[in-house]
Amino acid sequence: MFATRFAPSPTGRLHKGHAFSALTAWSAAKAAGGRFVLRIEDIDATRCRPEYETAILEDLTWLGLDWETPVRRQSDHLDDYAAVIENLRGRGLLYRCFRTRKAILDSLGDAPHGAMEAARPGPHDPEEEAELLQRGLPFAWRLSLERARQALGEATWNGLSFIEEGQGPDGETGRIAVRPDAAGDVVLARKDAGVAYHLAVTHDDALQGIDHVVRGQDLFEATHVQRLIQTLMGWPAPAYRHHRLLTGPDGRRYAKRDRSVTLAELRAGGTTAEALRNELGFSSVG
Repeated sequence: MFATRFAPSPTGRLHKGHAFSALTAWSAAKAAGGRFVLRIEDIDATRCRPEYETAILEDLTWLGLDWETPVRRQSDHLDDYAAVIENLRGRGLLYRCFRTRKAILDSLGDAPHGAMEAARPGPHDPEEEAELLQRGLPFAWRLSLERARQALGEATWNGLSFIEEGQGPDGETGRIAVRPDAAGDVVLARKDAGVAYHLAVTHDDALQGIDHVVRGQDLFEATHVQRLIQTLMGWPAPAYRHHRLLTGPDGRRYAKRDRSVTLAELRAGGTTAEALRNELGFSSVG
């Protein structure tokens, strides 16, 4: 059965871009007679706020959307993600990295392919790692691409792909060959935060039976590392449908950091849900 989701982070109020994405996913599920799941991705404890989660539910209800209950809140399931980290660590696929991003970039200097190598710092010397652990310094768990490649074997590694039912930012569509090293040795967890985005989202998509991921083109590149994680964990591969990004009158895409006009502000200004849906190209709901 077709199943998709809308998975916002409660770090601010929703804006038109969020409304467009939620309506795109919800409408796809309704058209297919499938499931629509709302998930709250609140693993960033420093930025997420309960009041924003409440506001998300209010805004989506105002838009006329409905979803399965109960809603999964990621912060309630950190033990689930810890178990996956332990699985990968036990298989030798992760390593501790105490280096800050600035330290990694500074160490490269004029080295060739700097951007790629910056994301693949590699494990510390065992004695150095033991000393850093003893000092109690913060670290991240990084996925070792070298070890992942060995674990999967060349045939599987080179044959990784995903189905794009929408369109990537450069027109990519159809079967897309995965570039497993696109993000380097990606961080999957930190000492001060039990899980990073890539691991949490792939875990939850598999757990909740999401077989169609409908989301914005800004996350197209993330699909490469997420397909690698899915393969390493034996999780199903969903189809992907990346949609265009909504832009404002100035041509810039809507974003929380730019203080885009929120749905709450539009509502307070007299905009009706029907008018907004029509503006975004969704003439009806239900």
